Amino acid sequence: MVVLLLLLQAACVFSLGVGLWVICSHFLTADIPAAISHPVKLRVLHCLFQLLVTWGMIFEKLRICSMPQFVRFIHDLVPLKEDPDVVVTDLLYGTIPVKLYQPKVSSNTLRVGIVFYHGGGAVVGSLRTHHTICSHLSKKSDSVVLAVGYRKLPQHKFPVALRDCIAATTHFLKSLNMYGVDPDRVVVCGDSVGGGMATAICQRFLGSPDLPKIRAQILIYASLQVLDFQLPSYQQNKNVPMASRDFAFYCFCTLLDIKPSWKSTIMKGAHLPAEFWEKYRKWLGAENIPERFKKRAYQPMPSEPLNESAYLETSLALDLVSSPLIAEDEVVAQLPEAFIVSCEYDILRDDSLLYKKRLEDLGVPVTWHHMEDGFHGVLSTLDMGYLHFPCSTRILDAMVPFLKGL
Repeated sequence: MVVLLLLLQAACVFSLGVGLWVICSHFLTADIPAAISHPVKLRVLHCLFQLLVTWGMIFEKLRICSMPQFVRFIHDLVPLKEDPDVVVTDLLYGTIPVKLYQPKVSSNTLRVGIVFYHGGGAVVGSLRTHHTICSHLSKKSDSVVLAVGYRKLPQHKFPVALRDCIAATTHFLKSLNMYGVDPDRVVVCGDSVGGGMATAICQRFLGSPDLPKIRAQILIYASLQVLDFQLPSYQQNKNVPMASRDFAFYCFCTLLDIKPSWKSTIMKGAHLPAEFWEKYRKWLGAENIPERFKKRAYQPMPSEPLNESAYLETSLALDLVSSPLIAEDEVVAQLPEAFIVSCEYDILRDDSLLYKKRLEDLGVPVTWHHMEDGFHGVLSTLDMGYLHFPCSTRILDAMVPFLKGL
């Protein structure tokens, strides 16, 4: 009995120590911008997330489970809130779990169909974490929403997640009649890495004449390239929650199976040859970003000479699945109109700005909303009670008229 009490006491002290370490680490490293409307909320949200990640790392070291598995297990314990005006159906497309959201009120006309790919860096996030987003989207825009539960890291690396999303999207496009969806108004939508998958799927489906055409793409602080980690937003927001540069790099390395020891080389741009930077500067160069986004703590960094070993290790970063931003002009020019949301205090902000410019330069219509007080992942706070940020509601409210206008 005494031994059990001692063990319990030790566990409590250790847990307290982990909590204190997370809080101290947050205050020493996290950058909470003054323009964020609720800085205390962001601190609390970030500390909770870092606590989950830290415990996940501990369990990973003990070989109990991986960090991503632990974080997903915990965040999926939160009960789902049901909306009486939306019918939610859990389905399997082959082995791929999906959630179908349909307005309860019947319609005399065919509805807009939205295929939603959730964010989380392919590390965290799930159908459950984005349930409220999809439910609100279906209800407010009177649309049929299909959320795809693709397989994630660390068990399933590149390009498994995209393959799952392609398979589920194909199945949905072939079943539109069953769900009362207008084949001329199908939209792909995603946040963070899900936005990148939406873009890649738009590009991939251009060569599928047997399927209904994608009508529009909705990209919410999308991850569109994993090549240049020295863009202005990557420097300015490197320590801003909820996606620091270190966490983004962890996702990048885990997804593409790259050794983290290459971090310094990749950050300096030495993982790609000079001819690459010369070829893609017209699309990736910081000169394509409006000057007002470069006023805050940005220092141009010339790339260093090529490290051949790093180039071989990171070659998958050049795949259009990982970096749809560098697709050729003849591909991008054929893409459907886009609705793009960028957040000022987001490490991925400049991905959206660069993609917006590419689309507009090639004549593709773009509706752009920039959240001056937004940060990466803010949309997921939509139904978090005390941790809700008004910015999440503004993003959803901006999406609704766009969808209704299709």
